[in-house]
Amino acid sequence: MEAELQASGVDLRFTQFLILKRLAVAGPMSASELARSVELDGGAMTRQLDQLEGRGLLCRHPHEQDRRALRIELTDAGRTTWQQMTPCNDRVLQAAQKALDATEREQLRDYLERVLQALRTKH
Repeated sequence: MEAELQASGVDLRFTQFLILKRLAVAGPMSASELARSVELDGGAMTRQLDQLEGRGLLCRHPHEQDRRALRIELTDAGRTTWQQMTPCNDRVLQAAQKALDATEREQLRDYLERVLQALRTKH
């Protein structure tokens, strides 16, 4: 994925890609929600957010209901970057599944969704 991003002119690491993707798909969220969704600890998430905010791709705002918490959201530049990254994501997924026919791709998707759901409900 990083090679595909670099080739398209997007200078991001995979973890940063995941953070932007999660915000683009799910919308604004707290730093702790975002950290859980991309499986980072708090310190690692703070470093990534600092870097992405420094590049103008996201911003932190006080949470409406909890003034101690922050809401993380994409900036206009972050949304533009996400739009640039979407074709990269699609190409990587297509390359990873090129040996599978349509039925096998659907089965794989079903299996992965069930595994993910099982992991989420384990706690």
